[in-house]
Amino acid sequence: MTRPLVSPPFPKADLRKLLQEWGARAWRITSSFSIRTKIMGIVVSLTMLLGVFVTWQVRTQMKATLTSELQNRGYSVTGDLALRSVDPILLDDAYALYQLLIDTKQNHPDVAYVFVLDLNNEVIAHTFEGDGFPTQLLTLVNSGGFEDENGGIRHLRFQSNEGIIHDFAAPILQGEIGVVHLGMSENRLHRVIDTMTTRIIATTAGVALMGILAAIILTWILTRPVLELIKTTQAIGEGDLSARTSHMTNDEIGRLALAFNHMVEDLETSQQALKEKEAARTRLLEKLITVQEEERKRIARDLHDGIGQALISLMVNMKVASHIKNADERQVRNNELRLAVADILEQVRLISRELRPSVLDDLGLEAALRVFIEEFMLLYPHINVDLHCELVDRPSSIVETTLYRIIQEAMHNAARHSGGDTISVILSQRRDRILAIIEDNGQGFDVDSARRSGHSMGLHAMYERAELVGGSLSIESSDEGVSIYVEAPAR
Repeated sequence: MTRPLVSPPFPKADLRKLLQEWGARAWRITSSFSIRTKIMGIVVSLTMLLGVFVTWQVRTQMKATLTSELQNRGYSVTGDLALRSVDPILLDDAYALYQLLIDTKQNHPDVAYVFVLDLNNEVIAHTFEGDGFPTQLLTLVNSGGFEDENGGIRHLRFQSNEGIIHDFAAPILQGEIGVVHLGMSENRLHRVIDTMTTRIIATTAGVALMGILAAIILTWILTRPVLELIKTTQAIGEGDLSARTSHMTNDEIGRLALAFNHMVEDLETSQQALKEKEAARTRLLEKLITVQEEERKRIARDLHDGIGQALISLMVNMKVASHIKNADERQVRNNELRLAVADILEQVRLISRELRPSVLDDLGLEAALRVFIEEFMLLYPHINVDLHCELVDRPSSIVETTLYRIIQEAMHNAARHSGGDTISVILSQRRDRILAIIEDNGQGFDVDSARRSGHSMGLHAMYERAELVGGSLSIESSDEGVSIYVEAPAR
């Protein structure tokens, strides 16, 4: 005996994967449509679904209601007809019975036929015309199979070539003299339902059309600012930071447009500041190269004119001293040579301090500033400099150099341009941050204009130095003087 072939069950993992692929494919297809198409599709789909549901619900309810009403009328008319048929049958008045059946059919448009059977199941009277009474109908109504019975009146529902017929059979005089059959058609009922359905469909189509128009207007309202936002974004992507999107509404999209414009304004400001900074940095670099070359020329000139000439003079004097025979004169000459060597050494130390003070590396920032302030006050005797230093730990070498150069530049700027007679330098430490404040009592200046002009290389260099070590620099200027605040990490 062969075993029946049984297909293996579909693995759950494969089913899950298949569903995921279908979902991803459906999402790709849906996401490829525009917002306008999606909104219109949703509106039309909901309208059509609602129309189909309402149509089906109304048809079902109307059919049930009208069918029930048809059956109730059938019971009522058949019962009344059975009562009114007693006299014509008992009087054997065939014409009166026939006229009663014809009147009943004419007065009730749903009645398809009426006929009366005697006790021998013979047709006494009927309303059929043309080919006469259909014998198949007699066989059908006598076959039994009634659906229900109400007050002795039996109900049979069957399909004919003219549609669905409800046959009602009522006994005449409790069945002692015959039975009356009344057939009611559902044709008019279906025509009423079809007419109502057509109206509902027309109404649904009208509502769908109105929904489409509303969707078009809605999508235009929604997508117009979005499309303009996209257009503005493309313009900005091409480098036009002056582009702005219109603020049309105060809803979420309007707030998005407003926030986008603020973002672009900030971006434009930042880019402008970056351009100014790059331009100032370029000028600073050019200035630094120029200053570097000038410094090299000055050092070369000092070495040639100062130390070089002094060394040549020393060599000549040493040669002369070597030919002096008198011990006293030779001693005097040697003393002069020692003084000349000491002067040359002092010149070398001065050049070294100008390049970079060794005390900054050896003793730290505070000591280097005190030495610089002493030399500064000798250079500018009319200016009084006050130094307050409260550093807990010695900063890193690069931070010390940065703060030293910033304070040095700030003091020279105050001496050259402020016209004041007092400079205050304060150094303090807060945890891992160092704060330096340089103040003078001279005339202030417009800080923003000075930075934008690009002519103050020293001012820009101060900002650059502070930023390079992860610090910050700010300047407050007024008619009472200038305050420079520098903050830098200790390490």
